Amino acid sequence: MTQIGRRGFMASAAGALAAATVAGDAVAVTGGAERRRRTPRREFRGMWLATVTNRDWPSKTGLTAAQQRTELLAHLDTAVARRLNTVVLQVRPTADALWPSPYEPWSQYLSGTQGTNPGWDPLGTAVHEAHRRGLELHAWFNPYRIAVHADPSRLIATHPARLNPHWVVPYGGKLYYNPGIPEVRAFVQTAMLDAVRRYAIDAVHFDDYFYPYPVAGQTFDDDAAFARYGAGFSSRAAWRRNNIDLLVQEMSQRIGATRPGVRFGISPFAVWRNIATDPLGSDTRAGVQTYDDLHADTRKWVLRGWIDHVVPQVYWNIGFPAADYAKLLPWWDELVRETDVDLYIGEALYKAGDPAQPAAWQDPAELSRHLTLARSYPGVRGHCFFSAKEVGADRNGAMARVVADHYPSRVRPPR
Repeated sequence: MTQIGRRGFMASAAGALAAATVAGDAVAVTGGAERRRRTPRREFRGMWLATVTNRDWPSKTGLTAAQQRTELLAHLDTAVARRLNTVVLQVRPTADALWPSPYEPWSQYLSGTQGTNPGWDPLGTAVHEAHRRGLELHAWFNPYRIAVHADPSRLIATHPARLNPHWVVPYGGKLYYNPGIPEVRAFVQTAMLDAVRRYAIDAVHFDDYFYPYPVAGQTFDDDAAFARYGAGFSSRAAWRRNNIDLLVQEMSQRIGATRPGVRFGISPFAVWRNIATDPLGSDTRAGVQTYDDLHADTRKWVLRGWIDHVVPQVYWNIGFPAADYAKLLPWWDELVRETDVDLYIGEALYKAGDPAQPAAWQDPAELSRHLTLARSYPGVRGHCFFSAKEVGADRNGAMARVVADHYPSRVRPPR
């Protein structure tokens, strides 16, 4: 097994957080009773801040630059108030940019019109203001999604997808770049690395979207690319997995070459494969398996050390029959063992208090139990909460319960 060590820690955020309390012991209050317990000296405590379709921020399109900035700073202040130490900001949601990119247009989620300069630099501001508050700022990119609609004519005329229509695959009512075209893979890396070169971000972050999630009755049409580039592979699925492997491996190398010290993390759907499919898989019965359906061999990326941390989206409650949180934790803990890859668990805060979710999610203590359980697995070095809107609003008090039970003081993120 080839291991590539973690690239280290950006001093900008570390210095700002050095003044924060890093207690060996702390007093937490739960249910009115005081109890003394040990607080980890380093632990990842993050939240995703989503911009696609204005999920978290900006609250709507067309706000003034000052209004957008005020909302952004409020989210950073909320992270501090919740004793978090990392914000994962979505800066390239749909083949666009929340910084002045020479490769892709300004995001429509700022002004309401793709390509319109919002009058300020959101990513630059986010990095500066996060570090000033002792927060790490991880830049979150979606590599291949172009649009959440299927009409290329709605893209700005100078959009790379308009200029290179053969790069584009419509699927499931959305537009995607074709991961099987080497030019595409090189272009999306270069577009993302522009942000790494310009800003003192602490990490590059990918989510769970590689090849798109399956849509019943539809085919992702990459016939021409497979005919041209797929020779020598045992199947189209193997070729597709290799395409994503190359994206991850090359991106890892190029991040290190562009700005040493910037880490690389990926947040996959939490089921690599079910045990019924593969004896190496998890004790789950999930309808989606990343290896087979998204062509993302997340297990390989960890074992090869191509990434510095992995944040599986374990978005189910303890005891959920098809994908039990309590069964996925040990699978991921075992996977990172003997590797140099940090494990942080993605938490479905958005489900807490949602009446459409199973009964477990109506209990404000469900998420706190997740963190309690995770403490028994040495590979788990923290958690990330989806997402910022819920971190602030805290529909049923689940986030406040997590803070009260587990975050008595601020701590630094892992190196």
